[in-house]
This record gives sequence, C-alpha cells and structure tokens, in this order.
Amino acid sequence: MKILLITDSYPPEIRSASHLMKELAEGLRDRGHEVMVATCYPAYNLSDSALIQEYPIYSVEDNIEVIRIKTLPHHKVNFILRGISQLTLPKFFWRGIKKYFKGNIDVAVVYSPPLPLGYVGYWCKKYMSSKFVLNLQDIFPQNAIDLGALRNPLIIKFFERMERVIYRLADKITVHSEGNKDFLLKSKKITQDKVEVLHNWIDINAYQPKQEDGIYLKKLGIEDKFVILFGGVIGPSQGLDLVIKAAEKISHVQDIVLLIVGDGTEKQKLVKEVQSKGLKNVLFYPFIPKEEYAKLLKEVDVGLVSLSSKNKTPVVPGKILGYMAAGLPILGILNKESDGHSIIKDAECGYSTISDDYSKLAELMVKMYREKHLLREMGYKGYMYAVENFSKDRCIDKIENIFRE
Repeated sequence: MKILLITDSYPPEIRSASHLMKELAEGLRDRGHEVMVATCYPAYNLSDSALIQEYPIYSVEDNIEVIRIKTLPHHKVNFILRGISQLTLPKFFWRGIKKYFKGNIDVAVVYSPPLPLGYVGYWCKKYMSSKFVLNLQDIFPQNAIDLGALRNPLIIKFFERMERVIYRLADKITVHSEGNKDFLLKSKKITQDKVEVLHNWIDINAYQPKQEDGIYLKKLGIEDKFVILFGGVIGPSQGLDLVIKAAEKISHVQDIVLLIVGDGTEKQKLVKEVQSKGLKNVLFYPFIPKEEYAKLLKEVDVGLVSLSSKNKTPVVPGKILGYMAAGLPILGILNKESDGHSIIKDAECGYSTISDDYSKLAELMVKMYREKHLLREMGYKGYMYAVENFSKDRCIDKIENIFRE
C-alpha cells in the first residue's frame, strides 16, 4: 500500500507524537508498504544539537519520504496567533503534498491534534482516492475548553462544527483507549462501526540502550539520590504546579529529587516558582534526543506522569508507554477520567492518584522511596504489560486490518 502519514510533529522534534509517528512509519515500511510523511518544519521541542541544524524540505530517510513544511508559529505563541496558525495548517500541508507526492495514495492517516489537519485527510480522500483514517489523541475542542484555553462561545461553536464535519468525513476514527471510544459514542454520537480502539504503540527495543553509563545523574550531581523523573512537554495540560507543591511538602526527605526534563509554555513559570521557594529537590534539564532519553530512563528510579484535573477526557499520557518499555515503575497524578489509572493498576507497575490532591502525591513519592525493594518487580510487570498490549508489531497488525476494511 501507498500510505501517507500527516502529523504536525516528527523527529527530530522530541515528544510523544513525533516518536509515535516515526515508529508507525518504520513499522509500515518494514512490512513492505510505501510510506510518506508530511509534517511541520522542526521548530519546537528540540535538543540543543538539533536546534542549530538546517533540514531539507524534502528528503528520503531510511526509505521513508518526508516533507517538512514551513508554517506559521503554532507553539509558544499567544492564543490568537496559535488559532490562526492552526487554521492555515491545512493549506500549507496540502500545497506541499501536491508538490512532492504525485498520483493516488491508498491511505491517509492524520494525527490529531491539531484537528484542522483532518481537512488534509479529506482532500487526500477526494483528490487522491485514499482512505481517510483519523488517529485521535486529544479530543479537541473539549480539551481546550476544559483547560480554559477556549472560552468564547462563538469560537467554541466554530470548532465544534469543524469537529463534527471532520468526524463525518473520516472513514475510520481510532482512539487509544476504551474510555475515549465511549466518550465519542456517547458525547459525539459517532456510530459504533466508525470508531476503533487502537492502543498507542511503543518500540520496546528502542528503550533497551546498549550502554548505561549514568552520565546524566553524575552531571547533575544526583547519582546517589532517589530520582523521580518527569520527561516531556511542560504545558497547561500537565498541571505540574501540583507536582512542585508535592516536592515542597517532602523537601525534608533529602534523598528524593524530582528531575523535570523537557520544555514548554509553563516551564519558566515553574522554574521561577522553584527558585522563589528555594527548593533544592527539584531540578530542570532541557530536552535530550530519544536515544539518550532511553539511557536516562535506566538511571532514574521512578517515572512520573501528570495531567491537570482540568482535563475531562480519558486521555492516556504517551510517556506511560515509554516508562513501561524501559521497565521503570510509574507514579501517576492524573485527572479522574484518565484511563491511565486503570493501565497502571492492571499492569501493577506503580501507583496513581487523582490530580487534585498534591498531599496524596507527596505520600506516594515517599511510599515508593521506602519501597525501593519492590520497584524492580513493578518495573518488570510494566515491561511485560507493554510487550503484551502495546508492542509495535501487535498494534501495526491492527492498523493494517483497519486499512483493509
């Protein structure tokens, strides 16, 4: 099959979405499909080395055709500019696709958010005779409404209409958990036959680094500490302010350190908060490449996942899968609706609490510190759960079946 993946994020950008789509592209290529990717030009969530590089608009990377399209800024900008940018994304993408990818395609897979890219999937369906599969991660505009980013009734109505149109135009909609499927069926009135649960996948082998040299914790001077890691985008959805409060509450336990690796719109606010409180048990570090991140996961003791209680949908943070693949026990502070709670519980790979009680999170941090002797077993259970449920091969089997339906 000739398959086009449409996503606003792809390596060298470092985030769950980019890794997910890269692993999908490679998995489909390995099964003999002709794979193309249309994505934004790298500008956000980059390692220091990637920031200074120039990237071609069109390239062939390991037998995958990739176009990187320059667009208006759509991260780390005010809401108005971000909205305009997202609304113009489809035009920029469609122009690039028509220029570099000729002829018909069999399947167009659109990663959402951003939701407007769904129009590109429809145009592929209309003009390139493709099947249009919408891979729905965050349910927009509901998540933006919940977080308070969207308040204007007219703008909300505009995006809700866009949502209905794109859902109707898609041939299939995939979601990453049963909770998300139930949400679409009940709240959005999508028909049962249109929605499929497709768990997010993980390349297990990519999280088994060939060497583990402990360079990051040594560099930070915390190689002898009990390190709880948060790695990823630092934005409003993550609600890390509660995590900082929990760290403050246990600051008397000198062996525990919270290491936050990544970047985002909320980072500087959190840095200032940590400085103003004089906290010595919270450290920040910039994004690092995926290969190095896998090594870091082997150095730390616990992987932290965090979602603000303002989220009202059953979203599952992608970083859960990375922690599992690395055999790292998990501590979650998640909105009550998140299916992440049930995954952590079913896998028996750690603990989670609802993200409106930082005191409970503080208790769990200390509990895991005192249960060091149990962490290896928790991590192993998470690893085996990922192998059985989230391995790339199993998920791509299901994707191929969806393509053929």
